[in-house]
Order: sequence, then C-alpha cells, then structure tokens
Amino acid sequence: MSREKDYKNIYFVGAGGIGMAALERYFLSRGKSVAGYDRTPSALTDALRSEGVDITFDPSADTIPHPFRDPAVTLVVYTPAVPDDLPILAWFRDNGFEIMKRAKVLGLITRDTRSLCFAGTHGKTTTSSMAAHILKSGTYGCNAFLGGVLKNYDSNFLLSPSSPYSVIEADEYDRSFHHLTPTVAVITATDPDHLDIYGTEEAYLESFARFTELIRPGGALIVHEGLKLKPRPQEGVRVYTYSRDKGDFHAAYVRRTPGCITFDLVTPRGVIRNVNLGVPVDVNVENAIAAVAAVTAADIFEPEVIREALSTYQGTKRRFETWLKEDAGQGRVIIDDYAHHPEEIRNSIASVKALYPGREVTVAFQPHLYSRTRDFAPGFADALSAADHLVLLDIYPAREEPIDGVTSELIFKDVKTADKVLIPKEKLVETLKNRNFDILLTVGAGDINTFLPEIVDNARRKQ
Repeated sequence: MSREKDYKNIYFVGAGGIGMAALERYFLSRGKSVAGYDRTPSALTDALRSEGVDITFDPSADTIPHPFRDPAVTLVVYTPAVPDDLPILAWFRDNGFEIMKRAKVLGLITRDTRSLCFAGTHGKTTTSSMAAHILKSGTYGCNAFLGGVLKNYDSNFLLSPSSPYSVIEADEYDRSFHHLTPTVAVITATDPDHLDIYGTEEAYLESFARFTELIRPGGALIVHEGLKLKPRPQEGVRVYTYSRDKGDFHAAYVRRTPGCITFDLVTPRGVIRNVNLGVPVDVNVENAIAAVAAVTAADIFEPEVIREALSTYQGTKRRFETWLKEDAGQGRVIIDDYAHHPEEIRNSIASVKALYPGREVTVAFQPHLYSRTRDFAPGFADALSAADHLVLLDIYPAREEPIDGVTSELIFKDVKTADKVLIPKEKLVETLKNRNFDILLTVGAGDINTFLPEIVDNARRKQ
C-alpha cells in the first residue's frame, strides 16, 4: 500500500465491525500496532483484543493510547456507520491526523494486488467467501477481506503474504465501492437498497454503473443475467454473464438427493462435472457459479481444486447457518440467516421449504433500520407471508434515530400469514419456548442471533 507504509500505528474508529476486523488483522500481520474504539463489547472485539488489538468502549478522546496520539506515526481508519460527531473522531480531526474511510484503505490494497471484488444487494458475502476458499485451496492463495466469518477458517480474513490476489467484499453503502480498482468485478444483484443514502432506484443503479467503470483495462466484469444495470466498463474489459440456467457461466443437470445438490458447472473454459455443494442450499448454486466465474476470469482454472473447494465449503456464520438439526433432519431444525432485504428473506424461506418439503416453517424476523423498513415495508410483508408462522420483532435501529410513524407494524399489518405475533425482542425466547415449532428460521441483520444459544437450549430440553 502506498500510504500505510509510512505509519507504524493504525487506529480504528468502529473497531468491532466485521469489515474493520479484517483490516485490523491485516495490519497486525504486517507488524503494525493496532488500537481502536467501538460502542459495545462483542465476541468479535474479545477475539481482536486477544490477538493484540487495544480496543476501548469509551468514546472520550482521553482513552486513546499514548502511542496513537502522534499524527506523524498514526493513521486513523473509520467506518461511516459511526456518528460524525463522535468525540474520538472529532479529536483526531482537530489534531491533524490523516483519516481514511475503511473503503479507501481497501481501495489502496486493490491497487497493489490482483483484486476480485464482489458487489451486489445480496449474495456478495457468500460468493466472495467461496472464491476466497477456492483460491486458498489451490496453489495461488489470497488475502481476503470478507463480510462474514468463514467457518472453514473461523475468520473473516485470510492471509497469504506471497499471493498477488486479494478478495474484497465491495460494499455499496455510502458508495464505498467507488474507492476500489478491481481486476475482476462481480455484480450479483441490484435490487434497490440503502435508499437513505441513494434516494431513488435510479441513483442506486447509477452507483453500480460507476463501479463498473473502475475495473482496470485487461480485467473482467461478471454480471448476473437480467439485471436492470447498464454497465459502463472501460475498453479492454471483458464482460461475462452468469445465472443458474443461462449465461457464459451456468449450471446444467442439477440434481437433488436428501441433503445434497449436485450439478455440472458450464464455463467458457470447459465443464466442471459433478459439483457437490458443501452447503446444499438452492441459492448457493448461483453463488458457486459467480465465485467460479470470478476465479476463472482471473485466469485461474483448476477444475479439481474448484470441485473439491465447493464440496468442502462450510459457509459463513449467519448465512443460512444451522444451529440445531434433530434426529438426522427429521426432528426440529433451527436455521439463522442474515437476510435483511425482502428478496433475501423470500429466498431464505424458499430455501428452507425446498430443503424440508411439507414441513411447517416458523420465521422470527427482526427488521433492520427504520429507513429500510419505511422504504420496503410492503416487500417485507409479501416475503414474510410465505411463512407458516411469524414472530415479528421491533426494528433494530443500528446507526439510525427513530423515524416518526415507522415501526414494525408497517410490515405486520400486511402479512397474510394467519398465525402472526408482534413482540419486543426481550420476549423472543419466552415466546418461542411456548411454541412447539417444527422448523425455526431466524432472520435479520441486527442482534436476533444473540438469542439463539438460549433458544437452542430450550429446544433441546424439550426432547
């Protein structure tokens, strides 16, 4: 990286974020001193502290460690999710420190590596994780900065110091992905989101079009078939399409047996036959196709490595993660998914029903952000209507202040499922304890997953 080499200290404002954690681990691996602030402790901040990151939870500037108070040797990295008037951030700003958004730091990394960047409303965490696992399983390796903890490695950061490849989850929030310079860019979906930032669907699509202009000449763009997006890649950028059933990369001869999905993966370089998915969920067929397309477009085509990697891929935490499966799949099942957009929820429920046909699915959903609830309430209601039973929680605010008139009731009133309840999250465990659910799917990008240990424990006690 062209600038970070001048700094021996890196301070992270918002150090407990999953994307920030990957950068913290990256800088630790390069011998830097790393510290930071986050609002609340978590399992991730505990892990980072044990690895050598000095994290505090008090926003006062007095908590900044002495070595990090010198602007000549300290770079400050922040996430736009933290308030602009946070005292620590204001102190750094007032005292002449160089301050970079997390996205800009990732951008510097992409300039110095052969970078595979994965963007899209949904699917980017899984596709980038699959691609990283493929590269890590072969002879090339990679440095991967992922949006979820890859269960194969129990980390969201993969390190291969001699590898020229990086894998980046390209976040469209706050137009962060405009800092990147991809060698290969993948766009999985462009369903409107983050309208608190973009305002309109047109502005959202324009942001993705701008992203396609950033691909370096000689690189490649891989786009899901049928998107509204009108890409604008530079001259010399190869363009490929993919989907489950058609495109330059697609699946053929898809077959299912209990707990297994197998297919042939068609690519311009040849057919990879008998691909078995380690996480056999319908949506992962397309995710695997996108991951293989990215690796192939980076001029890496190792069919045996790809086949083995996809079969051993264990998924990422909070992406269709199974917490309980009783009696070899015949008893109760608990699955957790990070889905927080109507299309993601629709796909998640459909995937559960495809895995367990004929069984009743209880969905517990925690809406994420007031603005997203306001903008997509009808879509959420329609998607959740596919549940047999619904437990709807109050909105998880994350970075937002309440918006007048925006509550979970906007969704709840239009859900067609007959058996539905609206409760505060504090009542979730007790509510589910009193329900004899068959299959439970918890969904949302907030803190609903923190209740799962107790929910699973209660379910096991009923055996």
